[in-house]
Amino acid sequence: MHVRFGDFRLDGGARQLFRADVEVHVSPKAFDLLRMLLEARPNALSKTELMERLWPATFVSEANLSVLIAEIRRALGDDPRTPRFVRTAQRFGYAFSGQAVDVSAPMGSATQPRRSYWLMAGTRRIALVEGENVVGRDPHVLVWLDLPSVSRQHARIRIENAEAAVEDLGSKNGTYVRGERITAPAQLHDGDEIRIGQVALTFRVWSPMTTTETEGIDLKS
Repeated sequence: MHVRFGDFRLDGGARQLFRADVEVHVSPKAFDLLRMLLEARPNALSKTELMERLWPATFVSEANLSVLIAEIRRALGDDPRTPRFVRTAQRFGYAFSGQAVDVSAPMGSATQPRRSYWLMAGTRRIALVEGENVVGRDPHVLVWLDLPSVSRQHARIRIENAEAAVEDLGSKNGTYVRGERITAPAQLHDGDEIRIGQVALTFRVWSPMTTTETEGIDLKS
């Protein structure tokens, strides 16, 4: 299992959780719980089922499950009142509620390294995935920008066949590429500035075959 969501990537085979390129350490049980929720998404799993799978043939109190959920939320920076990733199903259990994408390593990846795509906002680096990346203020989109000038679903960045393009989704304050407001999908190239409302971002492309320097810009609200 290899899944991307938000800034995070979970590698089930290696049993590792990453935020961008930095590993996020969680306990083995918390990792197992997060993987279960991702595998079942968007369906909720009951507390009984989760406890039976995490602690088979062992009696534990429900508080142990709550501790693991709290650990996962801390690791993901998730607020239980307005969750991006882990939703509480009242009087039932928990569910993964964010947008997640299954990622498979391509055939021959050992000789044909894949490109990586990012958005830079100051010191924040946001990983993009193959396919659609919705940008907006809605906490469930892949690129979450919780700022007043950003619409709930503001723009979409599509990455396909080693090409990237951005389109506005009818936002109030507009989407700009290289200083021009776009009215149709616009191609993106490494180093392009994208402005989402009043938020300035830099689109970056990295390939193992090339050397690039990461440049950040200010995040303005």
